[in-house]
Amino acid sequence: MSRIVTFGEIMARLAPSGFLRLAQSLPGSLDVTFAGAEANVAVSLSLLGADAVFVSALPKNPLAEACIATLRGFGVETQHILSSERGRLGLYFVETGANQRPSRVVYDREYSSISLTPATAFDWENIFTGADWFHVTGITPALSEMAAEATIESVRQAQAAGLTVSCDLNFRGKLWRWAAKASTRELAQRTMREVLPYVDVLIANEEDCGDVLDIRAAGADIHSGQLDTSRYPDVARQVVQQFPNIKLVATTLRESVSASHNNWGAMLFEAEQDAAHFSPRQNGVYEPYEIRNIVDRVGGGDAFAAGLIFGLTCDDYPMPADALDFAVAASCLAHSISGDFNFSSRAEIDALAAGSRSGRVVR
Repeated sequence: MSRIVTFGEIMARLAPSGFLRLAQSLPGSLDVTFAGAEANVAVSLSLLGADAVFVSALPKNPLAEACIATLRGFGVETQHILSSERGRLGLYFVETGANQRPSRVVYDREYSSISLTPATAFDWENIFTGADWFHVTGITPALSEMAAEATIESVRQAQAAGLTVSCDLNFRGKLWRWAAKASTRELAQRTMREVLPYVDVLIANEEDCGDVLDIRAAGADIHSGQLDTSRYPDVARQVVQQFPNIKLVATTLRESVSASHNNWGAMLFEAEQDAAHFSPRQNGVYEPYEIRNIVDRVGGGDAFAAGLIFGLTCDDYPMPADALDFAVAASCLAHSISGDFNFSSRAEIDALAAGSRSGRVVR
């Protein structure tokens, strides 16, 4: 099994119970868990049986200790999480949407420890010893100039060390505020164009490609609830034209009928073969999963990223299309689970990927 390293911020996630809004819950109680895109990927990989390592920086306090203990409880290696005298544990608040009311995320993560940690603080040579794969996202460099510099340095050294590098673009319009004279999109484009030359596998939905790379699927309307999947191979080709080092482009395909009803699938484009694979399929034809009663969609993209990395590094999924099937099934199941972490087992994911969609009771 491959050794996979992820780098980013982990936060405390605070959420009202069920579908309550924050105004209904405060003053009062909120459910507290830990979450963050790259940590979500590490936890999912560890639960699937991979050797997962999470790299970050956290403050010296009991909250951070509880966070690290949680990661260790899932089998994630945490020895490269720096203990910092500066900063705080970031927070984010989630309202789970329903029907025509969308989910809402409120960030409280300024001056977090990782945003105040310089690139030179991380011993990448030691971190990458024995590792095969490195995963980052476009969220961590959105936090601060220091975090952006650390992300750029991390992928540069990962490539030099011979690791496969994956990146989930993950554009977050509420972040990217650290350069006063640049808009959020301008800053994201400028920064991520320094990251992507070191990337082998890119994960991005249609919004990410548009916001960060100015590449859009012709005629696509993500708010209509329907996607023309025939447009997406060309989007991937344009990505590879800009960054010839990228070997695989994965695009998640979410049709948002409502906050409670999404159709879900993905495409994987192989640059060298100029071949696009779609999943899931029925009788060889793309047919997305219909998720009609979403429990929690936050973290679904991270479940996809983890599933794809696992599939691409596990001999049981010999073809890229097999890895895609596994990733889409993993992320589909994540929509049925409260919280950011995907608690789906490998057997459950394999069963769904093989066509078991009924949800019948397993006795």
